[in-house]
Amino acid sequence: MDEKTELVSGLVAGSKFPAKANVWNRWRQAVRACLGILPGSLAGAAVVAVVTFCAFRLHLNLSTASVLHFLVVVAVSAIWGFWEATVTSLVAYSCLDYFFTDPLFSFIVSNPQDWVALGTFEIAVLIVSRLSTRVQGQARAEARQRAQVEKLYELSRRILFLDRSQTIGPQIVSLIQEIFKTQSVALFDATAVRLDATGSRADDLEQLARRAYFQNTTLEGADGHTWAHVLRLGSSPVGAIAISGPELGRFGVEPIASLAAIAFERSRSFEKESRAEAARQTEQLRTTVLDALAHAFKTPLTAIRTASSGLLEAGRLTTDDTELAALIDDQADHLNRLATELLQMAKIDDAEVRLRRERVPVLTLIEDAVARHREQLHGRSVSVSDSAAPLEVQGDRGILAAALEQFIDNAARYSTPGSPISVTAEKNLGEVVIAVHNEGPPIRPADRERIFERFYRAEESRHGASGTGLGLSIAKKAAEAHGGRTWVVSEERTGTTFFFALPGGLGR
Repeated sequence: MDEKTELVSGLVAGSKFPAKANVWNRWRQAVRACLGILPGSLAGAAVVAVVTFCAFRLHLNLSTASVLHFLVVVAVSAIWGFWEATVTSLVAYSCLDYFFTDPLFSFIVSNPQDWVALGTFEIAVLIVSRLSTRVQGQARAEARQRAQVEKLYELSRRILFLDRSQTIGPQIVSLIQEIFKTQSVALFDATAVRLDATGSRADDLEQLARRAYFQNTTLEGADGHTWAHVLRLGSSPVGAIAISGPELGRFGVEPIASLAAIAFERSRSFEKESRAEAARQTEQLRTTVLDALAHAFKTPLTAIRTASSGLLEAGRLTTDDTELAALIDDQADHLNRLATELLQMAKIDDAEVRLRRERVPVLTLIEDAVARHREQLHGRSVSVSDSAAPLEVQGDRGILAAALEQFIDNAARYSTPGSPISVTAEKNLGEVVIAVHNEGPPIRPADRERIFERFYRAEESRHGASGTGLGLSIAKKAAEAHGGRTWVVSEERTGTTFFFALPGGLGR
């Protein structure tokens, strides 16, 4: 049933109207529909009058005249519709009664056979007209649906080629107006708190789109062909779209809204991808610069350390000169350690794609790291658990050693002087977990994640032992390069333990 048939039948029969914005609007549309059938009804009545005149002058009987009138009514039904055919059939019925049944020129029917003929004529013509209208309505609906699908396909195809360098909202509203030939389109992006609109009724549609979003429902405008629908990604509303067009309905707006939501999500995915790529390139550039600087510092630092150490060993300096030379030597050593750690960080960043994996015994890894820091650990008790002996990991030996050395160095620097340090290793849930424990001031909860960031140092450590802020970030990057992870547990009573976990440990 088309909209005109639905409205007129509701008006005539007193049935419930389709769901519309308000009662006055429904009655206005119904009256407009009734006036819309007037031209077809008048044309049908005129043709019936001509056919009646010709049939009467030719002295045709009731049966022959009924067939001619039947054809006229069916033609009217095919051209204009059911209600025009109904009015035409009533006019034809009256003409047949008046001119072709006894007594002539009277609406009185004396012969029962004529009653049967006229009744059969009216029933048959209404049935045929209704069936004809229904078939035509289905054909028109299928044609509209096919055209709608083609437009939706065109919209989805062109969404793929939107300019990612430009704001997505104005492009979407322009596309919808162009493809669907709508009067106006408004798009509300709740995430960016942005409204984009085009067309003569842009202001009204903007308000309707906002209302639809905040009420989280579909709304209809007062004119009956304006709709607003919520944009959703999954079950979450991300905005709303309002469209004004005579050929659109509630179910036509929904797929457009879905495509607009997909376009928003696709645009945001591209933005995230672009930001991630920019961050990656920035990080790569920074690593390259740090690597170059570290290499450039190495040669002059070596010369400075050699010269300062030589002056101190010569023993010919005054007390003040000796202090200055010792300061030079100490700061040169600090710069050399910073350059070394920068080179290690650059190597680990580059190792994300060039890891030289091999079977590495965990116990050997721990013992080598402790041995390299033996001078720094002088006077401390360092215990290594026996559980490390049967464990092996797959990884780059040099990078893993550099990471573990950072944990040992960190424990030696920031623990209570003379306190013991313990290193344990065990296999847990498919991971080999190496733990380095020391006793000393606890790390604040707010700093436990940030101390693994590059160049970050906790407030307490800035006034204590010297450091570069790179050591723990080197350990974290090394673990991540191997698919592992790092974390710290620090309490006042139990001390601080740094954990280095690697996946897929192997037992010997």
